[in-house]
Amino acid sequence: MTIQINTDHSLHGSASELNQTVTALLTRSLERFSGELTRVEVHLGDENGVDKKGADDKRCVLEARLPGHAPLVVTHHAATVGQALDGGVDRLKRLLENTLDRRKNHR
Repeated sequence: MTIQINTDHSLHGSASELNQTVTALLTRSLERFSGELTRVEVHLGDENGVDKKGADDKRCVLEARLPGHAPLVVTHHAATVGQALDGGVDRLKRLLENTLDRRKNHR
């Protein structure tokens, strides 16, 4: 499973530290799907920009690729990048479970 991380210019902090954190979280959280997933793309951003604050303005979009299937995409908004990422991962796990269950039942 390849993990590709994209951020917008408004997120602060070390890019390499963020990449390591996100990669470790996804690897651990999606471990049971690793045989099915070819790639996961992560898009993190701040909807309001650097200088503006707002409730739930951090966005996490996760796009998972399964062979022979259209990309699976989830979005989660939260007050912090970490919360947005955690919520996005939870949504993606549920979507993968449902999709793979349906795929298995239709074979």
